[in-house]
Amino acid sequence: MNHRSKIYVDGAWYPSTGSETTQVVNAATEQITGSTPAATAEDVDRAVSAARRAFEDWSQTPAEQRAKLLDRAVEALLDRQTELATLISQEVGMPYLHSNLIQVGLPVMSFATAAELARSYAFTEQLHNSLVVREPIGVVGAITPWNYPLHQIAAKVAPALAAGCTVVLKPSEAAPLNAFVLADILHEVGLPDGVFNLVSGTGAVVGEAITAHPDVDMVSFTGSTRAGRRVAELAAATVKRVALELGGKSPLVVLDDADLTTAVTRGVTACFLNTGQTCSALTRLIVPRARLAEAEQIAKTIAEAIPVGDPFEPGTVLGPVISDRQRETVRDYIRRGIAEGARLVTGGTEPPEGLDAGYYVQPTVFSDTTRDMAIVQEEIFGPVLVIQAYDDEDDAIRIANDTSYGLNAGVFSADLDRAQRVARRIRSGQVEINGAPWNHHAPFGGYKQSGAGRELGTHGLEEFLETKAIQLP
Repeated sequence: MNHRSKIYVDGAWYPSTGSETTQVVNAATEQITGSTPAATAEDVDRAVSAARRAFEDWSQTPAEQRAKLLDRAVEALLDRQTELATLISQEVGMPYLHSNLIQVGLPVMSFATAAELARSYAFTEQLHNSLVVREPIGVVGAITPWNYPLHQIAAKVAPALAAGCTVVLKPSEAAPLNAFVLADILHEVGLPDGVFNLVSGTGAVVGEAITAHPDVDMVSFTGSTRAGRRVAELAAATVKRVALELGGKSPLVVLDDADLTTAVTRGVTACFLNTGQTCSALTRLIVPRARLAEAEQIAKTIAEAIPVGDPFEPGTVLGPVISDRQRETVRDYIRRGIAEGARLVTGGTEPPEGLDAGYYVQPTVFSDTTRDMAIVQEEIFGPVLVIQAYDDEDDAIRIANDTSYGLNAGVFSADLDRAQRVARRIRSGQVEINGAPWNHHAPFGGYKQSGAGRELGTHGLEEFLETKAIQLP
């Protein structure tokens, strides 16, 4: 059991002023694996006060000194990589091999990149007779989700610290234990008191208290579009900066000259990563109408061959979804897709064979879909792929853009120039061509209702900076 009874405020662990706790459940076994405090608005106020006091000194700390502390955090994360990967696999359900590479590997990269940027970024530049200075925005409230819990924390906390900001973090109550390990690490590497604070609890209490707090200068939020709207609404009262990384319903456009097997294989694997619990998952496979049947058969074959099971069993590719609630949400979408007339190519609402315990969902593929179906327009956050057919290139682009989201997309073509032309016409924050690898230094964020602002790399650092012009005589 991994029970945490205190929150981290002003460089020390303190009991919450509340008496409630939140249980953490192992997604594969449905057994309680730990607990954390369900903190209060009073706890938030204490944490924000600590961050406000610490800001003056931390913002004036030389960038090289901040970078050295981030370097130490990288080393400490690597030292505890196995522990963290195991913990996150238990919390989220991602297979251990993937947790080790992604759920811990990406946070290590975020802290390493932040250290590099602290050293190399031009915080001051001359512009004619002005000195343009980029300064830390102040106290940052970071509110993070459960699907890539430590990655999303690191993508906010590391650049905020590099910029000279102080932080109050609220991790997801569904997967919070990894955040407590990070708090231990930041304490051990010598981060000054109050620079980083951890307040666990619910969005309705802790998240809203952070967002509405007048001494919080910025809120960086990752989660659902519905919750993002609420964050923006609360933050507007104090006109604080808001960065939102929200939902997606991302398309993969397979052009008529592409290798269909390669493209569909990429589509299925990209959709089902982390059991479909990825905001940028390519959940809509858009293929030439003349090759629809062939694409369906390839997707069916791949989906039915995916090993589903215990995250710690060697060879497992697809683990459970995070909770019973999420499993029921995904099943409801599958039922709705069938009721609305989509054709079930494979999968369904029954649990995978032999997996009656744990929050498992079969890899599911739909075809014969129309734009008005919920499974086409709404983010499901589970292992459900929708196939859509197009008539020509303009029709494919129209279908790709035909959602309220714009977080990610993909294009497959034998002609790279053609693929780039199509990519430029898709309204999304990222577009991958022919399965190109993830670039941790590239900006990540969305168009439309997928959010506002960018994370990662230089663009991610700049979210936490204000711009001042000093006019020189």
